[in-house]
Amino acid sequence: MSEDLGCRMGQVEQMIRYAYWNAGCRGIIVGLSGGIDSAVTAAFCCRAVGADKVLGLSLPSGVSRAVDIRDAADLCTGLGMAHRTVCIEPMLEAFRSMPEFRDTPYLSGNLMARIRMTVLYYHANRDNRLVCGTSNRSEYMLGYCTKFGDNAADIQPIVHLYKTDIYLVARELGIPDPILQKTPSAGLWEGQSDEREIGLSYTEIDTALRALEDQEWSARTPVEERVLALVKKSEHKRISAPNLLAIPQK
Repeated sequence: MSEDLGCRMGQVEQMIRYAYWNAGCRGIIVGLSGGIDSAVTAAFCCRAVGADKVLGLSLPSGVSRAVDIRDAADLCTGLGMAHRTVCIEPMLEAFRSMPEFRDTPYLSGNLMARIRMTVLYYHANRDNRLVCGTSNRSEYMLGYCTKFGDNAADIQPIVHLYKTDIYLVARELGIPDPILQKTPSAGLWEGQSDEREIGLSYTEIDTALRALEDQEWSARTPVEERVLALVKKSEHKRISAPNLLAIPQK
């Protein structure tokens, strides 16, 4: 492990530990999808505050794969943390009975993300835990997340790390191969792939984002133009809702 990577990993653990102590809570809860981002997040939390204080919650729907739940359970066993599963399908069914409900991949995907975050916060409120987010920098900058869904959290320990960095960190943390080798997917519908949905590979995305930052957000290639357009379109997901609170009233 390089000195720089080790330092960055140490900073993540310190941030989690500080947030945990400062909140005066009893533990941390992480939504586990069976993918690499939530696995890395859970591992960081265990290292920071102890595995006995971390709960992993799998929240499958009717389109979730059994292998993802199994991988999440195996991860928790390896880390020594608790794991539970709560199926959100009955909650989705309740929404489907709503008048004028429309079932499209976009609408249902956002609904699932928000239901999952509601379940996480219910458990966090009940048990006095912090909800730990699992968003990485690549997806955060492109807006590849659901507002008040998977981008909601009390702490976001990996939101400064690009997706390609996540793989480097995952290997250092000893994340199991079945998770490392899995095609990135939000699991919102059968066969869904993050890179296919975005239309770019994470290598292309991260290369473009790094270049754009160095170039003061001026695109020089077609890929950079596509990425910059996504960054601009999703800006509302990264700022507070418009309000008049901070504007002096006459």
